[in-house]
Amino acid sequence: MTELPKTFDPAEIESRWYGHWEDKGLFAPERPGADPWTLVNPPPNVTGSLHIGHALDNTLQDILVRHARLKGKDARWVVGTDHAGIATQMVVERQLNAKQQKRTDFTREEFIAKVWEWKEESGGEITQQLRRLGCSMDWTNERFTMDEGFSKAVLKVFVELHKQGLIYRDKRLVNWDAKLGTAISDLEVETKDVKGSFWRLRYPLEDASGFIEVATTRPETMLADMAVAVNAGDERYTALVGKKVRLPITGRLVPIITDDHADPELGSGAVKITPGHDFNDFEVGRRAGIEARDMLNMLDAKARIIQTADGLIPDDLLGLDRFEARKVIVQRLKDDGVLIPHLDKEGAEHDAEPRTIATPFGDRSGDVIEPWLTDQWYVDAATLAKPAIEAVRSGATKIVPKSWEKTYFNWMENIQPWCVSRQLWWGHQIPAWFAEDGSIYVAETEAEAQAAAGEDVALTRDPDVLDTWFSSALWPFATMGWPDADVKAAGRYPNDVLISGFDILFFWNARMMMQGLHFMDEVPFKTLYLHGLVRASDGQKMSKSKGNVVNPLGLIDKYGADALRFFMAAMESQGRDIKMDEKRIEGYRNFATKLWNAARFCQSNGIGASTTLEPPSAELAVNRWIIAETVAAVQSLDLALVDLRFDEAANTVYQFTWSRFCDWYLELIKPVLQGEGVAGADETRAVAGWVLDQILVMLHPFMPFITEELWSKMGPRSHELIVASWPMADARALDPEAAAEVDWLIRLVSEVRAARTELNVPPGARLPIHVRDASGETADRLQRQDAALARLARVDQASGEVPAGGALQIIVDEATFVIPLGDVVDLDAEKARLAKAITAAEKERDALAGRLGNPSFVERAKPEAVDKARADHAEKAAEAERLSAALARLG
Repeated sequence: MTELPKTFDPAEIESRWYGHWEDKGLFAPERPGADPWTLVNPPPNVTGSLHIGHALDNTLQDILVRHARLKGKDARWVVGTDHAGIATQMVVERQLNAKQQKRTDFTREEFIAKVWEWKEESGGEITQQLRRLGCSMDWTNERFTMDEGFSKAVLKVFVELHKQGLIYRDKRLVNWDAKLGTAISDLEVETKDVKGSFWRLRYPLEDASGFIEVATTRPETMLADMAVAVNAGDERYTALVGKKVRLPITGRLVPIITDDHADPELGSGAVKITPGHDFNDFEVGRRAGIEARDMLNMLDAKARIIQTADGLIPDDLLGLDRFEARKVIVQRLKDDGVLIPHLDKEGAEHDAEPRTIATPFGDRSGDVIEPWLTDQWYVDAATLAKPAIEAVRSGATKIVPKSWEKTYFNWMENIQPWCVSRQLWWGHQIPAWFAEDGSIYVAETEAEAQAAAGEDVALTRDPDVLDTWFSSALWPFATMGWPDADVKAAGRYPNDVLISGFDILFFWNARMMMQGLHFMDEVPFKTLYLHGLVRASDGQKMSKSKGNVVNPLGLIDKYGADALRFFMAAMESQGRDIKMDEKRIEGYRNFATKLWNAARFCQSNGIGASTTLEPPSAELAVNRWIIAETVAAVQSLDLALVDLRFDEAANTVYQFTWSRFCDWYLELIKPVLQGEGVAGADETRAVAGWVLDQILVMLHPFMPFITEELWSKMGPRSHELIVASWPMADARALDPEAAAEVDWLIRLVSEVRAARTELNVPPGARLPIHVRDASGETADRLQRQDAALARLARVDQASGEVPAGGALQIIVDEATFVIPLGDVVDLDAEKARLAKAITAAEKERDALAGRLGNPSFVERAKPEAVDKARADHAEKAAEAERLSAALARLG
């Protein structure tokens, strides 16, 4: 046994133990014959740093993997980082810009070499930060989505899907980020409400007999209009269907067509159709028989005006940025008398009506997203989604909380083709080669493509790269060595559980389901656990712009990793977000200190490491009671972890450790340990050491550092705690008789203590206690627990008649306990004080009740004000009840 320092110092312990675990290979111990258990972490971006969401996500994962390891399983937590195509390219380009350089100053190969150089020097900072959190990941098999083995898997998947017709090239509208110069997915688009304008225009009929009124929030797109749509049931336009209008500025003649997209109840009922620059219009155009290849495109990759196929855009507009062009076009429409002025409430004319417009922005660039017509590679997601839908319906994969299933089904059943090509240099370059005649050859290597095309055919490789999520969708099996290794035979696929934030359900989780089922013919994970967001203390979403972002590393510096981890677990309730509460984290640091001091008490009383996994034999009721309480705690903890109820699991081990072990058991055994006329010291030391060991093992998944330190200091060990054995929840150890006796003692001591406090009895005063109407069982208990009662309640058992004068009375079960107060308390003054306090508490209680009974307050006040009033009312009601009980005890 090594004496513990007086002060618990998390920082020193954390750095020392993590290095020890990693150096000894304890995160993936060799366990031949053990059942494999595998978990993969959502690979953080190689550009990333630890944020509070990572802290939650990885804490929950580490709890499960440490628990599985303690249960004797061959537990492996796969770790790695994602190459993060857009984010990483942006980082390196910013570095170049700082040196007055840009990407295009280099060849593609030279630029990629610079990215790899950055990755080796600066990438992966987050992996060091995950170590600080205590994540027990298998660093010996760390993966990267661009490493050689993973890249091989990506190429194979692309080629196989293309052979099967599930990857194809198509011309469609995409979300185009002009600032980044690439397509992005729907999930990478953030829609924000911005102040904009609504312009109304007159489109003259070809025969000059009139006009059709249309409206738009993007007047510049009229340069590529190809139709005007009206509803077939709109009688105002029946005679005009099939005729043409002549567009202002370009003079293009476009037909008036019918489509249900035009709503007769909205505006004029007529809609301008620009299929090459609007997602709804694209579908209208296709229904009207316009092929994608024939749709007009009026923007280049930087969202500048370019000439359309018919050459009708005036030269002075060419080259203008889309928003600059908007100003010029609006002025020209106004000058030509085409713009219909908007009249405000005062009757004044304006060019447009002010409107709040839902506008799409790129989540990384912050630029307004432009629907842009271009050739891209697509995955037939609808076909791949069918088995993934059925897997959840059948229970092959269970989603927790179950409430997320509806969202999953809704998205998967309405899934659109997945655009997987990106116009970047960093990433997995698409394994497709183009010939001059338009033929495309898809193969894993250039040699294979050339052989398919013929030696005389010149080939050029597609410069685009794959969407980052395409490669990370292979994470559960590509990280295990697929396609070279049979990961199913090795028991590493499917993974046992996947934990992620709900915000990547479609980005990542659903796509892993699709790819895993298609290539492995089995679900990638048996359980998908989706946790909520960590919000600011006021419930707002954290963001840099709001200045409410919390740095988990700062919290670790202040309170230790164990306290932060325990906070995350204790607050993680299925289906709910977490509100940051630094006071709670401080409270869990205090919990760690409480455990530390309990271990020091044990050391000072000769209590050390247990030598047995099974509970020691015990005769004393207090020892039989704590053994039974330990087993019950293990049972509750096991059930909570199986159900992924992290808050229940944390609360179970917290309450047992703090209340049962520290507050009661250690106090109850002091008379035994200190020889106050009670036998059984050796038995008690053995039991106390065993219970403390069980606590350290149960608490280890939540608080790995302090538990490992205490484990090592309590006596000689054959192994570290991280690879110890999980406690056995043996129901045979439950002892109803001992439980009843000690629970009776705790109730009696608690009642006496509460009464002493309420009546202002001096803490040091020792008082006699008499008992009336006691059963034989209670009399026996009083005899056995005399020393504990004397120490904990500061009362001495007395016999004979109760002296005259004031006394307090306590009823526990059938017995009445009478404690004469003698001269210790001024009874009259005390009764007066209690009566006055009761009146004050009842007055406040009733006032709050009246307030809460007023519908005007409940409906109009802020929710937090109503909640506070309810909490205050409950507090005052309890206070009045408690004081009344204290007064009644005085008889």
